[in-house]
Amino acid sequence: MSEIPKPAHVFDRDREWAGLVRFATSPSPDVRLGVVSGRRRQGKTFLLDALVEEVGGFFFTALEETETEALARFSRALAVRTGGGRYAFDNWDEALERLYIDVPDGLIVIDEFPYLSKVSPSLPSLFQMAFDPRGYARTSRARTLLCGSALSVMGRLLAGNAPLRGRASLELVVNPLDYRASAKFWGIDDPHLAVLVHSIVGGTPAYRREFVANDVPASMDDFDDWVLRTVLNPQIPLFREARYLLAEEADIRDQALYHAVLGAIASGNATRGGIAGHIGRKSPDIGHPLAVLEDSRLIAREADAFKKGKSVFRICEPLIAFYEAVMRREWTRLERGQQEAAWRDSHATFLSQVVGPHFEGICREWAMFADAEVFGELPGEVAAGTVADPHNRTQIEVDVAVLAREEHGRPRRILSLGEVKWDKMVTAAHVERLRRARDLLSVKGYDTSGTVLACYSGASFQEDIPGDVRLVGIEDLY
Repeated sequence: MSEIPKPAHVFDRDREWAGLVRFATSPSPDVRLGVVSGRRRQGKTFLLDALVEEVGGFFFTALEETETEALARFSRALAVRTGGGRYAFDNWDEALERLYIDVPDGLIVIDEFPYLSKVSPSLPSLFQMAFDPRGYARTSRARTLLCGSALSVMGRLLAGNAPLRGRASLELVVNPLDYRASAKFWGIDDPHLAVLVHSIVGGTPAYRREFVANDVPASMDDFDDWVLRTVLNPQIPLFREARYLLAEEADIRDQALYHAVLGAIASGNATRGGIAGHIGRKSPDIGHPLAVLEDSRLIAREADAFKKGKSVFRICEPLIAFYEAVMRREWTRLERGQQEAAWRDSHATFLSQVVGPHFEGICREWAMFADAEVFGELPGEVAAGTVADPHNRTQIEVDVAVLAREEHGRPRRILSLGEVKWDKMVTAAHVERLRRARDLLSVKGYDTSGTVLACYSGASFQEDIPGDVRLVGIEDLY
């Protein structure tokens, strides 16, 4: 593999850059097609443009337009690339054939490919024909990357009986930055402030640069003012971004229904039955919206660590969770410029329905990538779980359950059971609940002989917590 150093202006993304370079510089004649996807604003175009600058090639960005308009614009772009002449293609078959003649090596990037495939549904099949042994791309050494933000559409490109299934040598998803990289990207050193900011904007790079013009909260004291002047400010693009994220997904039609589903999840009604009951629908009626939101990676289904068949849904994009829990309820006041009153009345909801669950997710992420010495070995699975307590007729919620890898013929080993509190002190009573959960799970057949009890807190720990309990403070997470 040729060594192409990542440009200094590309933040983080080391793994993504390495994968793209391997693809672009592979000497194998079988490496021809790659698919790059990820929600908008994650820096896909920025990353691919930097790569084309390094290896050469052709970059075309699709728009929402008719097939005729797209072909005309593609013709002009290719003519500019070749340094002269004028093309007028009648169809995409002609256009692609000319493309692979004029771009014999380097990288071909078709950005926002779903816009093209929507008005020209035959395009995936035409690319398949181009890559066939007798296709017109056979003499070209160029690598082709199809890139898009409509995740449900991009996911279908290589699925089932799709024309391009089995053709791609690269399938890269550009995800948001993780919570630690996000803090570094925003230049925030205070971990408490970093959690609060991440619980609203997540790890989307564009939200710092383009959307708030590098307006970063200076301190915890500045956080409320920062919320008022950015995400709750109707004059700032971030204000309507959550609504646009939903509208951009091609498979979403009835936006009111989808917002209702997301609102139910944001309110804590995370099971399928709970969502249906919250919005006044029957459970079968919400199967399609849930599937579309999952395909779009706006929500994720997470299995209960201890109850097979039980799962909950969580919103993947923090800005949407913030919008559904805080902004949608106060939309009228926000549009009228009454941000201060709306934020004051929503602050408790923000802490309980946004920051609390988000902090739990950060703690699970930390546990999943913890070193072997933290829990005795590397985790095999990390999830939240529910443990039934028949004697007390209650359920014990375990926020961070760390399980070892499954071993055939042996009971599942539980490496750790954890309690998470964002803005409350962790006490000995919380530890006793974890001990009770551990005893109940042992009776159910789990191996709890090496289970570490852990408490995670964004606030503080009571002094009388036993010494055998692992305490994870917010500084440890960062």
